[in-house]
Amino acid sequence: MKNIIAIATIALLSNSALASERCSIAWSHYTGWEPAGYIQDTGIAKKWGEKYGVNLSFTLIGDYIESVNQYTAGSFDGVTVTNMDALTIPSVGGVDTTALIIGDFSNGNDGVLIKAGENATVKDLKGREVKLVELSVSHYLLARALETEGLSERDLKVVNASDADLGGLISTASNGDAFVTWNPILQTGRNAPGINMIFDSSKIPGEIVDTVMVRSDLSANCKKAITGAWYEAMSDMETNKNGAVEFMAELAGGTLAEFKAQLETTRMFYNPAEAAAFSRSDNIKKTMDYVRNFSFDHGLFGEGASSPDFIGIEFPGENVIGNKSNIKLRFDDSYMQMAADGKL
Repeated sequence: MKNIIAIATIALLSNSALASERCSIAWSHYTGWEPAGYIQDTGIAKKWGEKYGVNLSFTLIGDYIESVNQYTAGSFDGVTVTNMDALTIPSVGGVDTTALIIGDFSNGNDGVLIKAGENATVKDLKGREVKLVELSVSHYLLARALETEGLSERDLKVVNASDADLGGLISTASNGDAFVTWNPILQTGRNAPGINMIFDSSKIPGEIVDTVMVRSDLSANCKKAITGAWYEAMSDMETNKNGAVEFMAELAGGTLAEFKAQLETTRMFYNPAEAAAFSRSDNIKKTMDYVRNFSFDHGLFGEGASSPDFIGIEFPGENVIGNKSNIKLRFDDSYMQMAADGKL
């Protein structure tokens, strides 16, 4: 009997050892996030998960905001998300979230369109309706565009439209109709007859940032596995090893030419040292100050917030803007730096 118990105990311990920590990342389609699908489908996730003893997986969610909501609700341990949406959804929702990887920033992937003459400018938006996904990065881009011309949202009317509808609205636009959207809708829409792009994210470089964010209390092993997998994919993407770019283009659902065109307006951080340096820069602090003020002004911090300082945002070196007693968004350079130093 003692031998039977001993054998059973050993079996239970063995099964327990084989049970790996969940390390599940939600991702959605976007030029800079297609590497997530590549990581999952080519076995890179399995490789890095095994290295650090975690069950690393990247799961495609068809709707971007839904992916962020599912992360916030606890269905995933991380998510591909913009800097603004990370602040206004999980962080405002009380989920202490860390920007583990700075993947890229939009450098023309987001833009303001108007059906008007070739000489149209942002000033021509005055008095018009502008259709966009309200309270999204498109809304933020519009606010920044207006600011450059001394205008504000009071000078026009924002009309909410889903990203699913914007493509059709642009293609059937009447003279004077205006829109704000992102790729691939932007790429298609700007080629519609009479449509001109009057402002894009290359005018505010480094402000619309695409990241892989995780729960701040996620284990170090999980964070290492995610980071290692990501930068293996970045290396493959930069050199097109094993046809990585073609693979990602197919994942995105468009043509190779379309995907490459979108990459041209995406400032990818292939090099982890550059990504780490960006997270330490004054630029990201300035950007997040813009973002938190925009978010507060538009009621995205909720009724309990009396100022933009309601939520604390921490940067490398324990630099904090906002409430140091309520830090819910963190930019961490340490794992990207480990990748840069070859320590993963």
